[in-house]
Amino acid sequence: MIHSIRFTCVLDTNVIYPIDVRDLLFWFASFDLYTPKWSKHIFSEWASVMERKGVSTVEIEKRLAKANDAFPDALVKNYESLLESLKLPDEKDRHVLAAAIKTNANVVVTNNIKDFPNNYLSRFGLTAKSADDFLTDTIDLNNNLATEAFRSLVLNRANPDLDEYEVLDRLRKNGLKDTANYIHALL
Repeated sequence: MIHSIRFTCVLDTNVIYPIDVRDLLFWFASFDLYTPKWSKHIFSEWASVMERKGVSTVEIEKRLAKANDAFPDALVKNYESLLESLKLPDEKDRHVLAAAIKTNANVVVTNNIKDFPNNYLSRFGLTAKSADDFLTDTIDLNNNLATEAFRSLVLNRANPDLDEYEVLDRLRKNGLKDTANYIHALL
């Protein structure tokens, strides 16, 4: 369980893409429900995913810049020296854990929970949570502010312009079933 509104979380690539999950995570962060962190490795992976999905280079650069501009303190630096000492089921995920350790994060938000065993992460004072579990925990801490953040997300959406219930359906389709149901119950 998360004990503070001001906790720090490293967002893995698989929760930054798809866009609907990222939007909700970023809106929650913009309402100070948590502090997001990421690394150049995470953003490089995000850029690769967008490229594979057919997003133009110009649009990729715009999205990366927009995220870094919105959260100027989110980029974790100087974590590379930790990489070799870390042992995870998938070596390619060590950079996520290294960034979390370097920034004294509380949570790694990832949908690859099996690649971040909590018994190992606990050595570093960390836990891993899926985006759905993380967001429902966050809503638990502050129903009103989370609902306000969600409503702002909906009001600021364009292309396509969707109402609250359409956005909730998209969240459900992107693996945020519990989060969407929780928000729906609060509306």
